[in-house]
Amino acid sequence: MARIQIEPIPMKCSPGAVLSFVCTGGKIDSKHIGKITLLGRAATIEVPDDKAAAIVKALDGATFLERPVRVQIAGKTSFGDLEHFANLSRLLDLETVAEQEAARLAAQSETATRDGAALAGLTLRDSEFGLGGRLLLTFSKSIRTDRLPPNRLQPGSPVVLNQTGVNRRRPSFRGVVYDREFTTIGVAIDPPDDDLPEDATWRLDLSFDEVSRVRQQEALRRAADAKKDRLAELRTVLLGERDPEFNQPADIELSTHLNEPQREAVRFALSAKDVAIIHGPPGTGKTTTVVELIRQAVARGERVLACAPSNHAVDNLLEKLLAIGERPVRVGHPARVDPALRDRALDLLVQKHADARQARKFAKDAYTLFNQADKWTKEKPQPGEKAAMRREARSLLSEARKFETLAAEKILDDARIICGTLTGLSSDVLGPRQFDLAVIDEAGQSTEPACWLPLMRVEKLVLAGDHRQLPATVLSREAAESGLSISLMERLTDRFGPQIARLLTVQHRMNSAIMEFSNAEFYEGALVSHESVAAHRLCDLEGVTREPLTEQPVRFIDTAGASHDEELEEESGSRRNPQEANLAVTYARRLLAAGVPPTSIGVISPYRAQVRLLRDKLADVPDLEVDSVDGFQGREKEAIVISFVRSNHEGEIGFLGDTRRTNVAFTRARRSLIVIGDSATLSNHPFYQRMMAYVESIGAYASVWEE
Repeated sequence: MARIQIEPIPMKCSPGAVLSFVCTGGKIDSKHIGKITLLGRAATIEVPDDKAAAIVKALDGATFLERPVRVQIAGKTSFGDLEHFANLSRLLDLETVAEQEAARLAAQSETATRDGAALAGLTLRDSEFGLGGRLLLTFSKSIRTDRLPPNRLQPGSPVVLNQTGVNRRRPSFRGVVYDREFTTIGVAIDPPDDDLPEDATWRLDLSFDEVSRVRQQEALRRAADAKKDRLAELRTVLLGERDPEFNQPADIELSTHLNEPQREAVRFALSAKDVAIIHGPPGTGKTTTVVELIRQAVARGERVLACAPSNHAVDNLLEKLLAIGERPVRVGHPARVDPALRDRALDLLVQKHADARQARKFAKDAYTLFNQADKWTKEKPQPGEKAAMRREARSLLSEARKFETLAAEKILDDARIICGTLTGLSSDVLGPRQFDLAVIDEAGQSTEPACWLPLMRVEKLVLAGDHRQLPATVLSREAAESGLSISLMERLTDRFGPQIARLLTVQHRMNSAIMEFSNAEFYEGALVSHESVAAHRLCDLEGVTREPLTEQPVRFIDTAGASHDEELEEESGSRRNPQEANLAVTYARRLLAAGVPPTSIGVISPYRAQVRLLRDKLADVPDLEVDSVDGFQGREKEAIVISFVRSNHEGEIGFLGDTRRTNVAFTRARRSLIVIGDSATLSNHPFYQRMMAYVESIGAYASVWEE
């Protein structure tokens, strides 16, 4: 069967309403309709192949629940002559298919829990209402004191919750992780219709987020359709049809905490009429610069939309804005907001607002009914009594949300800065609001379709990030090779060069010896180390023993000829190197023995199989972090140990050939960088040949035989 897509639909729309609309307007009997899927503001319906075109023609532009809707064959969109948007839409569809397949395989695979994509064998420990009327569930292992295994289910992760075991009902719920401790994990879901069995065993799986794809496709369509408005004007610049324009930079008073390259970047960005780029290599204070830019924009009366591709990056912006006295509003699911910053989340601000007083009363009554339906202390309830209570509770919550909507409108109208993820910018929340400036932090880590979401409602755009580090993760190889992994920031930098960008050049993180190789390879030697970090070493830290390991900022341990061979982990297809893992663990433990705190050490590998192996070997040091290169992007440690893994007779290095991954790995270290690898394998690539020459030139080379 063919699939047609209808959007936008109301968030609370039912499958029955969609079925009626399609059958009536499309003149088709309901028995010929297949599966109906509601995701966000879109509905996908299976219809007979030979009827699809006629149904689309009959329904496209029709009014559904008092709103005109677009109807099209799913995955097919007309972009007229704008081939750029048609191509992005196609690549987004390819990525959607890859994500859905990955989610399906992860859910079915026994290795999902080993790969950190799932947690199994969980017991429901507690439930309460919070976070704007959601049901908050707390899970642990059957023995409460047992630690949860390493996993990728972080606060903000979308998950699917399933009951496991035999001879049981098996309800399935979609939710968001709102809290994670060593022994517990919290999930926020919408209040269910039925009781959750307290003695069941549960499983959490990382979920595919369809809503973000729908929003990105809509943004691409609107960008392509724009005519004679600001979006159409910005489009001409962003597609390279005309050069960006700038005013004369104003001589304004900036924060004294900024260095001169940072001040120059702020002045330049403020002078932009269309778009500007702040290129911030590791440790150069990019986010500090962005926050000053936002402060200056607000001071001159502008409204700012501050965005980033990830919740972590948005919260980093939010935290720094609060630190300088600004009062931004954070939009998005409150479970995806750092707990320390949740009081600035829109949902929680609404709950405290004076106009929501009546809403709080309705909500309190609703929660009382929900709790009564869940827990009975007297005789057995009459059939249907619990369901009736839940219906009444949901009705009260519906009334509460009307008052909450009025309060939210006032909060958003008063806000000078609104923070949110790119794909979290929902028209349901922001409505028709427009902004003077959109700032996208970590723009190098976003695919281009997501960047068009804020562009629909702004006068100008500033992109901040580093396209010399890892781009957004793209699962579809075809989509990545066809350009989806190229960010808007990278594309504009390649098109306009220095005309559109300013480079931050003073770095405050790394010892100069750690910095210099990446500086030469990726930043044309433009970076300089601030005097406070240029020569700092581990042995300068209080409590750390002075010895060669803590005195030397860079060390490369060569395993060539030692038969430290890589192997394939059959279950996952990832690679690992047990002997090299042992060596990495040895160095991590030597650092601990020298007095380096475990929280100051990071052990990194590009391969997840090696990460799992290293975690197992260092499980007795839970405060010492072991993660992939991707997991460490945007972070830093005093000491970093890297295991490259690849060691084979063919000289194959796999995705180590994307040297941006190595740039990220190297630049996580502040005072000590210890790299372990096989020079015979790595040196088949010119980049790693130059790396070997560099470590030898600074006396940082050592053979495993010497060690």
